[in-house]
Amino acid sequence: MFNLDDVVETELATDELEEVVMGLIINSGQARSLAYTALKQAKAGDFAKAQETMAQSRTALNEAHRVQTQLIEGDQGEGRMKVSLVLVHAQDHLMTSMLARELIAELIELHEKVH
Repeated sequence: MFNLDDVVETELATDELEEVVMGLIINSGQARSLAYTALKQAKAGDFAKAQETMAQSRTALNEAHRVQTQLIEGDQGEGRMKVSLVLVHAQDHLMTSMLARELIAELIELHEKVH
């Protein structure tokens, strides 16, 4: 696996960058999927399970965000990171997942109040 700590010292090879980008997509997609699962659990009245699933979602989102932050730090605003359509797509996945998770947390809270 690619070591993100090396980003600052070396340019990423295309294969390594693709691996990192896929990690962003996978982790953010997992976070979003878990959040929607938690919403279904809340709608069914299982709020304890919903909170547990949201915690798992947070873990996946944190991992994706950690990778994104290290990529940004590695670039240092100098254009060292090759920007590709897949990288933009990964960023889109991450931001959409973050937004969905925030909204789903609010919906779960509302379901709990109504229940």
